[in-house]
Amino acid sequence: MRFRITVLCENSVGRISGTLGEHGFSVLVESGDGQAILFDTGQGATLLHNAGRMNKELSRVSTVVISHGHYDHAGGLLPLLRDAGPKHVYGHPQMFSYRYRLKDTGESIDIGIPYSQLDLEAAGATFDLSEEFRQIAPEIYLTGEVPRLSSFEEGDQGLFTDGNKSLDTAPDDQSMVLDTEKGLVVILGCCHSGLINTLDHILNCLGRKDIYAVIGGTHLGFCSQNQLDRTVSEISKRGISKLAVSHCTGFLASTRLLMKMPKEFQLAMVGFTMEI
Repeated sequence: MRFRITVLCENSVGRISGTLGEHGFSVLVESGDGQAILFDTGQGATLLHNAGRMNKELSRVSTVVISHGHYDHAGGLLPLLRDAGPKHVYGHPQMFSYRYRLKDTGESIDIGIPYSQLDLEAAGATFDLSEEFRQIAPEIYLTGEVPRLSSFEEGDQGLFTDGNKSLDTAPDDQSMVLDTEKGLVVILGCCHSGLINTLDHILNCLGRKDIYAVIGGTHLGFCSQNQLDRTVSEISKRGISKLAVSHCTGFLASTRLLMKMPKEFQLAMVGFTMEI
């Protein structure tokens, strides 16, 4: 099956006139059978605007995937429901957990989904929550909860999940996988579980070795130097043809990846499109 992948929300914008950037992420996946799936919704300030500028009719979208329960990935869900009608929403059972970032000053900042599940259901969301790897459409899969198995992917140490300052490992973090003629295409939200952990989990679940492309946020901009070094070294050995990073990857990590994989590397800004 053929797919068209379009970035609707991202920190930076490409060449399409009038599009806007925000700290967030959203990707529209259109398949050859006419189905349209929205992966994440950004913060909510740019999704509808950018979709309009790119002539993407979000009322055609029947399915939404929320990669994890942070405001910059799920904040646009309520505006989407109000503007484009009811949606079937896939996610993880812990996506509505309370979570926050702790600043150097000791101040905590709420970074969870800015709406309750009841509010979203009242607006037309039907939630389908699971921890498991699963198929959600022909040749489209969700990773579910990703096991943290690599020794070096320690993740973001600045995220917490309750008043006792327990480290938030983001167990709800998941990615989407497209099975294409060229190989597997992986769409990441923030990849809190680690890029190598995520790719290994996908290959193990599908019994495959052929990842053609990786698109989205890698969260390498918020990880240790050791994790960045090891990830850059490891990912370059995976035979990936296209690596289109964005959102939480960060300038330093993007530069390192570009230097290591100059032929494969791209920036997935607002307006970025991949047809497979």
